Amino acid sequence: MSEKYPWFKSYPVYVPHEVDLKKYTSLLDCFDQSIERFRNRPVFQNMDVQITYGELDELANQFCAYLQNNTDLKKGDRIAIQMPNLLQFPVALLGAMKAGLIVVNTNPLYTSEEMKHQFNDSGARAVVILENFASNLEKIVNDTSIDYVITTKIGDLIPGFKGFVVDLVVKYIKKMIPPFNIKGAVNFKKALDKGKGQKFEINEPSREDTAFLQYTGGTTGVSKGAVLSHGNILANVEQGHAWLGSLFKEGEGTIVTALPLYHIFALTVNFIIFFTIGAKNVLITNPRDMKAFMKDLKKNPMEYFTGVNTLFNGMLNQPAFKKVDFSRLVLAAGGGMAVQDVVAKKWYKATGSRLLEGYGLSETSPVVTFNPVNGGERIGSIGLPIPNTHVKLIGEDGNEVPPGAPGEISVKGPQVFKGYWNLPEETKKCFDGDYFLTGDIGTMDEDGYFRIVDRKKEMINVSGFNVYPNEVEKVISEHPKVLEVGVRGVPDEHSSEAVQAYVVKKDDSLTEQEVRDFCREKLTAYKVPKHVVFRDELPKSNVGKILRRLLE
Repeated sequence: MSEKYPWFKSYPVYVPHEVDLKKYTSLLDCFDQSIERFRNRPVFQNMDVQITYGELDELANQFCAYLQNNTDLKKGDRIAIQMPNLLQFPVALLGAMKAGLIVVNTNPLYTSEEMKHQFNDSGARAVVILENFASNLEKIVNDTSIDYVITTKIGDLIPGFKGFVVDLVVKYIKKMIPPFNIKGAVNFKKALDKGKGQKFEINEPSREDTAFLQYTGGTTGVSKGAVLSHGNILANVEQGHAWLGSLFKEGEGTIVTALPLYHIFALTVNFIIFFTIGAKNVLITNPRDMKAFMKDLKKNPMEYFTGVNTLFNGMLNQPAFKKVDFSRLVLAAGGGMAVQDVVAKKWYKATGSRLLEGYGLSETSPVVTFNPVNGGERIGSIGLPIPNTHVKLIGEDGNEVPPGAPGEISVKGPQVFKGYWNLPEETKKCFDGDYFLTGDIGTMDEDGYFRIVDRKKEMINVSGFNVYPNEVEKVISEHPKVLEVGVRGVPDEHSSEAVQAYVVKKDDSLTEQEVRDFCREKLTAYKVPKHVVFRDELPKSNVGKILRRLLE
């Protein structure tokens, strides 16, 4: 809440303002305490295979031992993890953290060029990657700082004949693994076997040490690494406990994780917060396969579920959704993009559970605001600031605006990141004193609830993923038949927004399909323009800058 407008006394429900942030000394301490308390409880489940907290600890120790005995990686080195939701993800993450490494979360759908940028920018020396995406890595690995490549198959942690069959189907029947040949690559399962029985030494971090490089476009520009410390993430975990604690039953409960763990929302909320209460986490590898997803939901009655608007909407439109048991559901949380009112109402009617919206960013670990869980929610609002968090709205004149007036959402709190990796000037630009300037425009109601008025300036939100016009424009401008290009977002009923490119031709033979095909070679699918519009000229400022806001 703003220090200038402390509206806590007028809240319709009680919410805590301050909580103790010293419960854990590091994320490893946090994990260790939960492993000790819930050792025999199931912690992760994927494709009907479960591992317990104790088994996860043992597998992570094996991976840590492999890294320490078979590589020259040292504390503070960066390791990229590039895979969808599989049991291997938490094993690799926890093992790397035990070895003292900084985890670089990487979208597995990245193109080779996007991978090269992130690996070189982060200085990652190792990568754990699903074989399905290794052919892209092969193209650029020699142009990066990567020294160690560890590949994993989908079935690596599925025991027995079932794992063999899964890998057989994926490779030879569905043909989902393009051929690749990366010199020196080691299989993840073999790495675990090699680490078994080897000595290792856990590198205990502090709250100030960096835990993750979470790549984001920030408020503008190309992808940048948000430096998140152990303390940043732990603050959000402890804030989450204070906010959601009334819904928790320690050592019980199931959360379904359809959002990818490499995304900051699922990483902090689904993985770490629910790890601390002893919940079982059902990992969904491919939620786009709605039929298989519905089968998983029917087999796993849940207390907790998180998603983005497009996921909730997609689920609601599945005939099998009506057969899912939601009788135990106590929390459905939406983030990453705005939850539409119509979706929230349909969700409540179908499940009997309120769909609560929150707000956050990679730079804030991520949660900043959330609707109350004890009856004070407000549809269309992103809720109230969570404990130890101050939010104020800054007008164009640089001053704080009063309730009802729009302003840039600015955040101060222990979950706010340390800055952008190796970009001190970019970091300086996005802070006003202790307040992080999000670039999002919002308003505050008289009783302290916040609302999003507009997304980050010129940023496009496609199903909860950020698309930055500069990046798309750069790619399209490289096409030999393109003279000029401008990119902006347009409303889309399926994905909140869609990418639309406005192109001035250099060669009249250029077609929409040519532009899209060219983009697919260099950009992840969700960044490829859904619409391509040709124009004779584009609106420009007096210095020749294309004015995206005037593109029509």
